[in-house]
Amino acid sequence: MPLSLDSYLGVQQDALNVQSKRMEVIAKNLANADTPNYKAQDIDFRTALAQAGSPGAALQMTNTSAGQNIGTSTAGQVDLSSALKYRTPLAPSLDGNTVDTQMEQAAFAENTVRYQATLTFLTGSLKDLMTAITGQ
Repeated sequence: MPLSLDSYLGVQQDALNVQSKRMEVIAKNLANADTPNYKAQDIDFRTALAQAGSPGAALQMTNTSAGQNIGTSTAGQVDLSSALKYRTPLAPSLDGNTVDTQMEQAAFAENTVRYQATLTFLTGSLKDLMTAITGQ
């Protein structure tokens, strides 16, 4: 009976991709903490994971202006625009910027822990598969 590696690894590989994209969004927020009128964004993990879980889908961020170069290929990829949301600011600055540096750093740290946990699950699954193949 052939084993599909995608089905064996389950949702973990999709979760890893979504967490990676979320790190990019949070890093972008932190990089623009002093940019006037910049609106902080985040990825709705559940929505993005549901989209990524559809058969044959790969993750892709959407461009909001022509000057952005986030992705190069659009074939067979999921649009994350429905999962990309603006953060509600607790105390927006006078220049219209909604990035809360401490909140973004906390979100980045939390996402990093989740990313590491997902890597641990994937590593364990692959070790189990290697044990089954080699018999050791």
